[in-house]
Amino acid sequence: MRRAQRGVALVLVMWVAILLTVIASAFIVERRTEAMVISNSISMARAEAMADAGVQRAIFELYRNDNSPDAWKRDGTRYEMQLDGVPVSVEIRDESAKIDINTATEPLLRGLLVSSGLPDDEATRVLDAILDWRDPDDLKRPNGAEEPEYKAAGLSYKPANGPFQAIEELQLVLGMRPEIYRRIAPSITVFSRSPGVNAQIASREVLLAIPGATTEVVDDYIARREAARDAGQPLPMFPVSTGVSGFTMVASIKSEARIDDGTVFAREAVAILRPAPRKAVTFLAWRQPPAALADDAPVNPSRESSNR
Repeated sequence: MRRAQRGVALVLVMWVAILLTVIASAFIVERRTEAMVISNSISMARAEAMADAGVQRAIFELYRNDNSPDAWKRDGTRYEMQLDGVPVSVEIRDESAKIDINTATEPLLRGLLVSSGLPDDEATRVLDAILDWRDPDDLKRPNGAEEPEYKAAGLSYKPANGPFQAIEELQLVLGMRPEIYRRIAPSITVFSRSPGVNAQIASREVLLAIPGATTEVVDDYIARREAARDAGQPLPMFPVSTGVSGFTMVASIKSEARIDDGTVFAREAVAILRPAPRKAVTFLAWRQPPAALADDAPVNPSRESSNR
């Protein structure tokens, strides 16, 4: 009898030990998970702070008036730096390098849609829908969309019949596919207020949207443009009319910080550049872009700094 009781007691002790082990293991796993969450949060906060600092550094560089040869340019050149030991990449591009979806000509908008991969007939429908969205009337274009078409599609909203307030609003246009929007988002703006683009600083994607511009013409021009830039010579004119050649008072800034543990944070800002600012810079947009800086952006390695 005693032997049986001892056996039962031993089993109970073993079960209690197993139960305590399971509880302890669960506690350890939970604490470890919480520690990882805290660590990731700290890394993300640090990366965000450094990316935001990169934007502020860009603003400082844009307002330098010492005519230094290494002054930062608004042509999409990527500048690398170290801020508090964190690598940060910054690029600045004048908004004249982008296609304004409120003021761009119809051929330029159509060229953007086609070069992004839309077939001609679908590009025509989306273009008319964009024009119907931004024009002030309720008259439907031949292939466009006004309120009845949005209702028929089961949507709870209607066209604004006014200018786009932000590029993200373009996603609401009937027929605009998410993948097409993601492709054209880096090439569009609502701030240049120009019917054309500044080819001397425009990206390849924007140049391909210009009516009459072929792949061969664009690639040849980019090669000549970059060669002239590297040699410090005046930039050549684009062989096809673009409708504009000057800069605006608005620039977009992309800043990306990479922590050594692999955490990455990117910030995109759009700022008004006043000739003689009497107050802090005015930001028209401040957002986290869906993608990091373009891999093909030209890099200026001579502009490296540490903890500046």
